[in-house]
Amino acid sequence: MKNFIIYGLCGVIAGVLGGMGMGGGTLLIPMLTLFCKVEQRVAQAANLVGFIPMAIIALIIHAKNGLVKKDGLVWLILPAILSSVSAGFLTETLDDNTLKKIFGGFLIFTSLFVFFADKIKDIAKNRQKNKNE
Repeated sequence: MKNFIIYGLCGVIAGVLGGMGMGGGTLLIPMLTLFCKVEQRVAQAANLVGFIPMAIIALIIHAKNGLVKKDGLVWLILPAILSSVSAGFLTETLDDNTLKKIFGGFLIFTSLFVFFADKIKDIAKNRQKNKNE
């Protein structure tokens, strides 16, 4: 019963974050591996299985609200599918510790990017401004 409650709390927290657009897997995967002692590969798979129906629902809602740009969508979807399938095969060849390190590195990189996003935008604007002068 205790595990059921922990899994449920992890799912609720990930769902709330996913609904806010933060990406619930960013927190779900570490919660499953740390608190529920789930293998990294299994946590990532569970995240993907849970993500698919949430993504479909979110896409339908955003499309109905006119928030989906359809220009160039194929050129976004095709590389995403190919890289996802390739990464899926790659994870089969990696051990759990390597997967944890890669995922941890990804989280650190993403955190730094979000933290410095405004600074990066300012630099890009200044470069564009200098080009146009």
